[in-house]
Amino acid sequence: MMTTPDVTAAPAPAPNCLPVGKMPELRVMPAPSDANVYGDVFGGWIMAQVDIAGSLPATRRANGRVATIAVNSFVFKNPVFVGDLLSFYADIVRVGTTSITVNVEVYAERNRLQADIVKVTEATLTYVATGSDRKPRPVPPIESLMHK
Repeated sequence: MMTTPDVTAAPAPAPNCLPVGKMPELRVMPAPSDANVYGDVFGGWIMAQVDIAGSLPATRRANGRVATIAVNSFVFKNPVFVGDLLSFYADIVRVGTTSITVNVEVYAERNRLQADIVKVTEATLTYVATGSDRKPRPVPPIESLMHK
């Protein structure tokens, strides 16, 4: 049986380019102090940057303080080197009563004169909205944020 291709499906991302139509939450270049003696950037340093990038849309959606409560998944797809320019893209994928789950994708621009771009990391993190007492609080309805 033949099937008709789905013409409504989004096109696959082009190789060697950053996501089209999206702005990164964070852009940073690792320094020599962020790497081992071979020039590979420490995974823990990348994890910290991913946590910061993911917290930015979570903080906006929570309209205030958030705390990381879970790293649901974290995959290192390619190594990161000193001198790579990293772009962190973060999208909210779920909002609960007090929690916000965010997907983060990280791309490295290498040899920028040759425009070599590779996806280096994918992660999903969950944040909880907290009050000044650092206890969980409800995430405000989206409607209440639009009327400010």
